[in-house]
Amino acid sequence: MIALPLALGSSLAYGCADFLGGLGARKAHVPRTVMIAAPASFTVELLLWPFLGASFAPATLAWGAASGVASAAAFALLYRTLAIGPMNILSPVTALVSAMLPVGVGLAQGERLGPAGLIGLPLALAAVVLVSAGGGAGTARPSRTALVSAFGAGAAIALQLVFLHQAPAGSGIGPLIVGRAVSAAVTLAAAGVMYRRLGSERPAYAMSVTAGVLDSVANLLFLFAARGGDLAVVAVITALYPAGTVLLARGVLAERIHRGQLIGLGAAAVAVSLLALT
Repeated sequence: MIALPLALGSSLAYGCADFLGGLGARKAHVPRTVMIAAPASFTVELLLWPFLGASFAPATLAWGAASGVASAAAFALLYRTLAIGPMNILSPVTALVSAMLPVGVGLAQGERLGPAGLIGLPLALAAVVLVSAGGGAGTARPSRTALVSAFGAGAAIALQLVFLHQAPAGSGIGPLIVGRAVSAAVTLAAAGVMYRRLGSERPAYAMSVTAGVLDSVANLLFLFAARGGDLAVVAVITALYPAGTVLLARGVLAERIHRGQLIGLGAAAVAVSLLALT
């Protein structure tokens, strides 16, 4: 049962990180935001190392590095997707793709769901789409570039989660440390190559750092949840992260929560309850 609250905490942290990262990406070029967020995440994991422990066996290094590459791509693609919009179409695409791949991997590895889970899992996937779908701008059609970016962001998030799950269970937060080191290195290298094209806008430092810290917390909670429960269940609960983004947008930006999103929030609550019974 401990996996369920950990997955919910991971979902909430991801949602808050995305909200702040998306706002930050509107104030400055995306790489400027990411080059602050990624090192901030790495710093958090280094600070947690003495308390949570870590080992660095070859398998840990390999899976951690793979997750780091996926994380760097996820950072850039997700913030770019949220910045160019329309978010009410692109956010559900990203969230659904990020859920489906880990669910498929979990089921392929032999995980089995009880009757409640067989109802709760598709209900949760439907809730992901409903919660992250807004209104008003719904008639705006996303560009091909925006759709590709949304699919890419979802796939990168999914791969990051799958790679973290594959790391040895006794490695502590080793996979997170390796992954974030690789992610920060890739991000800073890319920013260096693109430096002349980044513009002169000052990044939102506080937003970017907080987004990075929250992303690190989300990864940590997901890792422990996946080690204590089924990947298929943990991944789909984690993919409910748009709920946190929607609620923050309502509280901070006074954005309206639309009827479909309210239905999605209710469906998410029911789905989580059902998945808790599996």
